[in-house]
This record gives sequence, C-alpha cells and structure tokens, in this order.
Amino acid sequence: MIQEKFSIRKRLRSFRYAFSGIATLLRDEHNSRIHVFAMVCAIAAGFLLRISPTEWCVVVLCCGAVLTAEAMNSAVEAIADLVSPEFHPLVKKAKDVAAAGVLMTAIAAAVAGLIIFLPKLILNSKF
Repeated sequence: MIQEKFSIRKRLRSFRYAFSGIATLLRDEHNSRIHVFAMVCAIAAGFLLRISPTEWCVVVLCCGAVLTAEAMNSAVEAIADLVSPEFHPLVKKAKDVAAAGVLMTAIAAAVAGLIIFLPKLILNSKF
C-alpha cells in the first residue's frame, strides 16, 4: 500500500466530513437530541453546583461517550439497513447490540452524574 503525502487540505476536508456527520446525527436521530438535552442539563448543573475540575472531566467524558455511542449506533443501523432492507436475524442482532451499547453508556453516565450531583444537591437543599 502506497502512503499518500500529507496534505493540510485533505486533513481539513476530513474535519468537514466529521462536522457533517455531527449535523446529520443531530438532524436525523431523535435520540441524539435527547442526549444533547441531558448534556446541556449536566453542564448547567455543573456550573450551578460548582463542580471540581475532576468532576468536570468525568461529566465531559460521559457526555462524549454517550454521543459517540449514539453516533456508532446510528452508523451501524444505516449500514445494516443498506445491506439488508428486509428483516434478517443477524441484522436485528447487530442493531440490538449497538442500541444496547448506547443504553449501557447512558446508564453509566447517569450513575456518574448521580454520584457527582446528588451529594451536592442534598447539601444545598433546605431539608
């Protein structure tokens, strides 16, 4: 395999494709909008509750992981629908497992959010 010469123009083009993918994800995948809403809520809570830099790292990584899982799930679904428009048990398995990946990531992010935010909410409440 012959390696191409490095090109800044091609690297910039690859970023354009990636940003196009983000736009497609947000425009076409309804669940991604739910995840973005949860991300905005987590960021707002982080500012309001003045979380630590380490806690910010966890929040950012969790948000990124959930959106990445949603993007990978959407890619699997699109390719699966292309190669097998009719029902096929292996396509169903691939789509179900990809969706499970999103769910597991979202659950882990929610648990991390509870660990970070719940104690601060309890301390700031007037109970």
